[in-house]
Amino acid sequence: MLLRIMKNNFLFSIGIIVCSLWIVIALVAPLITPYNYLAQDLAHRFQAPSSLHWFGTDSIGRDVFSRVLMGSRISLIAGLATIILASFVGMIYGGIAGYIGGLTDEIMMRISEMVMAFPGIILAMTIAAALGPSLYNTLLAMAIIWWPNYARVMRSMVIANKENEYVEAAKSLGASHFRIFFNEILPNSVGPVLVLATLDFGNAILLFSGLSFLGLGSPPPTPEWGAMVADGVLNFNYWWIGTFPGLAILTMAVGTNFIGDSLRDFLDPRLRKEL
Repeated sequence: MLLRIMKNNFLFSIGIIVCSLWIVIALVAPLITPYNYLAQDLAHRFQAPSSLHWFGTDSIGRDVFSRVLMGSRISLIAGLATIILASFVGMIYGGIAGYIGGLTDEIMMRISEMVMAFPGIILAMTIAAALGPSLYNTLLAMAIIWWPNYARVMRSMVIANKENEYVEAAKSLGASHFRIFFNEILPNSVGPVLVLATLDFGNAILLFSGLSFLGLGSPPPTPEWGAMVADGVLNFNYWWIGTFPGLAILTMAVGTNFIGDSLRDFLDPRLRKEL
């Protein structure tokens, strides 16, 4: 399937290449960084990009190129962990609500709508600030604001699929509700959730970078892209300090959105292109 989409969709190919490149960089970052990303060299602070320091150095002489490469590990893990946690909780929660239906469905959906009623970034900031700045607290805050989206999508898919003939056949054979839900309904309902997860991966990196920019992410001296952009704002005249981490965030977010949009078009018959 992926090869068919890549052959006929240029943006999907670009997204795959960009995301694959960042994944490879994250895996081999400790092997390819030219300098220790924590090493300080006050004698060479604020050096512009050159052959010695490709992305220049920051306010305390750390190599920006090395920090951008190492920062890919934190940003990718943060985005992936958030999406996995939020989608898992949302799929189970929304699936149960859609399968049971009735009053249970109404109560569970009203709870999810209460979470969605708050502006996402404000709620994430409040939770992260209350728990304290750390990577795990930030991931938890992001997952809390994201799971209702998956719950609503999963609920709608379960409601549509639970009336299908294969579900009725499983009931007639005496299958338990647990088996019907996990063996029959859930596998046939995850397609839109996976597309949403792909689209949200880039948004999760953007949100994590935004929280780190505000000082609510990983504490210093962790090489996180959002915190590096914040450092660039404090040293605005030295453009390279914030520009290169910002470009890293941009390329990762755009790449994942290209993949998500292409998968959505491919899986939706109304939007699918001729292949």
